[in-house]
Amino acid sequence: MSTIMVLNGPNLNLLGTREPDMYGHETLSDVEVLCRDTAAALGYEIDFRQSNHEGVLIDYIHEAGRRIKEGEVLGVVFNPAAYTHTSVALHDAIKGADVPVIEVHISNVHTREAFRHHSYISPVALGIVVGMGVQGYALGIQGLVHKLSA
Repeated sequence: MSTIMVLNGPNLNLLGTREPDMYGHETLSDVEVLCRDTAAALGYEIDFRQSNHEGVLIDYIHEAGRRIKEGEVLGVVFNPAAYTHTSVALHDAIKGADVPVIEVHISNVHTREAFRHHSYISPVALGIVVGMGVQGYALGIQGLVHKLSA
């Protein structure tokens, strides 16, 4: 069975307690269960990770690129959180490691502060899911499988 990596950026470990009016009451553990259930229904396993550190996320993307080439991983569903708007390095890692990515955001970043309207990840993503709450992760997994199985 192939694996889908789900990567989560900074502060997502605070889901459920950080701005619940914006992000909801589900925890990152709840999101992991949702991802595992969604992937299992499609015949995939999940490798679920979170880091507050940009370099660690870059290492995960490099690992995903290697594992994709080895046939172990299909692709990545990635919520880069605040790094979306600041990280050329994550953009370069995705592009350089040739990793198919679905970018996910719990909130609709386009209705928020102006600095959140720009993504360094979107230009290298297969697709983007924004504003669908944590269900966006399930949609991202389904979209990744659909795009790469077509």
